[in-house]
Amino acid sequence: MASSLDITFAALADPTRRAILSMLLEDDMAVTDVAEPFAMSLAAISKHLGVLTAAGLISQEKRGRVKWCKLEPDALRAASVWMAGFGQMEPVDLDAFEAFLDHEFASLPAEAEPAPGS
Repeated sequence: MASSLDITFAALADPTRRAILSMLLEDDMAVTDVAEPFAMSLAAISKHLGVLTAAGLISQEKRGRVKWCKLEPDALRAASVWMAGFGQMEPVDLDAFEAFLDHEFASLPAEAEPAPGS
């Protein structure tokens, strides 16, 4: 799973590839239509599409003389599950934590209090 996540996140690391994925959220697109809004060559866009295809984030199919790109929505499932694990942590209430520490240190004998700066 780790290598699959590595490939997915490497593909998502590039802003051009993320923009392409956003475009494909709307509908399938011909490669030439994908390339249109970018100030780069068709060959450069094809390389980006190759990375996205290798990561399984999109599929490409030839229909007649035109190559079409399609978003593969299930491809991000593993990455989403992995990232969701980080959302399970409780947010820390720093004010409550400070009040807890103040209470704990107030109950310590004077000689046991930590020295300033330590």
